[in-house]
Amino acid sequence: MSAYPDLLCLGEPLLEFNQQRDGRYLAGHGGDTSNAAIAAARQGASVGYLTRIGRDPFGESFRELWETEGVDMRGVEAAEDGHTGIYFVTHGPDGHQFSYFRAGSAASRMTPDFLPREMIGAAKILHMSGISQAISASAADTVFAAIALAKEAGVKVSFDPNLRLKLWPLDRARAVIHAAMAEAHIALPGLDDAVALTGKEKPDEIADFYLELGAGIVALTLGAEGCLVATADGRQRIPGRPVAARDATGAGDTFDGSFLAEYLRTGDPFRAALYANAAAALATQGYGAVEPMPRREKVETLLDQS
Repeated sequence: MSAYPDLLCLGEPLLEFNQQRDGRYLAGHGGDTSNAAIAAARQGASVGYLTRIGRDPFGESFRELWETEGVDMRGVEAAEDGHTGIYFVTHGPDGHQFSYFRAGSAASRMTPDFLPREMIGAAKILHMSGISQAISASAADTVFAAIALAKEAGVKVSFDPNLRLKLWPLDRARAVIHAAMAEAHIALPGLDDAVALTGKEKPDEIADFYLELGAGIVALTLGAEGCLVATADGRQRIPGRPVAARDATGAGDTFDGSFLAEYLRTGDPFRAALYANAAAALATQGYGAVEPMPRREKVETLLDQS
């Protein structure tokens, strides 16, 4: 292996324990940007991941997963100073809820010195999220340093706010996330997060906010209602696809990875959003973040049925 991947994702992988209908927990893999990397790889993109994992069985299971999925691991560092984080997903009348056990994780101890400058400079897109900023001050510094390296090399930055108010207060999250979003070419917010962060409720107003902040492309996900894609030249509302949804745990991450993969393939943000919308719908048909993520053939089959 010599050439570096086109898409790099940076963040924290987390082992997942997802509650089943019988009350037992199914082990799996999670972490928003790791999920996005896997989703992109399943669509045929050239993808690498940047993180630190513990020297523990959980970290090793991620290495096995990424190798199986074809995710480049040259930016993955095995750390002595932290463990691989875990989280639990429970399901109730209000949807799914997350409980995290990540304090002191290897990924939360990332610093800018960890970043592989050459690998970032060779990419076409660098994707990150607000969660990576929230887990520690040094991780937030690492995100901003990665953005600076990417922009210096002419690499497009993609960012999903992925607001988690259990990790930090809203005022601080808003300031830090917006500072990062102002540097992003591709903004991938979800509606609920965007409402909390911007104070605006109408999708078109939210899209305008992020375009004015500096994004060239805004793909605002609207849950079952689909998504809104906006650029300086136009916008398009893509309706949701009705499916028998069981668990939406990884839907947003599937959208992100699939959008970036298709955008790399076609250069068309509207085509990328149409594709990612279908992929995200399919990802809700199973339990867990990774297992139900569709591969390209299944997504194209659904699109052909339209």
